[in-house]
Amino acid sequence: MKRVVLLLALCVTALLSVWLITESQKKSGVIEAIEARRSVRAYKDTPVEHEKLELLAKCGVLAPSAMNRQEWEVRIVENKAWIDGATATYLKAVEGTGKADYMLTPTFKNIFRNAAAVIFVGAPDGVFSGENVGCMAQNIMLAATELGLGTCFLGSVQMIFAEPAMAEHLTSLGFSDGYKLRYALAVGYPDEAPEAKPRDMSKIKFVE
Repeated sequence: MKRVVLLLALCVTALLSVWLITESQKKSGVIEAIEARRSVRAYKDTPVEHEKLELLAKCGVLAPSAMNRQEWEVRIVENKAWIDGATATYLKAVEGTGKADYMLTPTFKNIFRNAAAVIFVGAPDGVFSGENVGCMAQNIMLAATELGLGTCFLGSVQMIFAEPAMAEHLTSLGFSDGYKLRYALAVGYPDEAPEAKPRDMSKIKFVE
């Protein structure tokens, strides 16, 4: 009888060990979102729900910032007329210069990588300004992935809105005095499924 009890105890212990190992290897929603995130440049015409855009912005504001100063501002544009207007103004301003050639693919819709909505982020100059808004961008992109949305980081908006003709559109974003446009995030329902680009894991080193 004792042998039977001992055998059962060993079996239970073995099964528990297997379960614990399996549970520890399960991926969380965050890890899955990190692995699934892609830079999307082709979007469906389906508008992004206002509530989802608001949630993305809130996730961005939950990002860490140096000394919790939260020196950032978020502006969300879901108005197609605004997006189309900015596109027309920019294309006219740079006509013949070649500056927009990289965007003008057969599926071109707008200068924001054809997205249905755009999230603009501004911040003042500061020692950790870039780090702060970088954390914010990653929060937004990972949250978007979990919601079934695609995103593309657009640092190019700094050059686009530097064109004098874009001044009115930049002003309409309403950033506070001292705040500069840092980047935008294209947001929409993906119309493509890009493969992940190779990552160089040799960049990772443990220091003894």
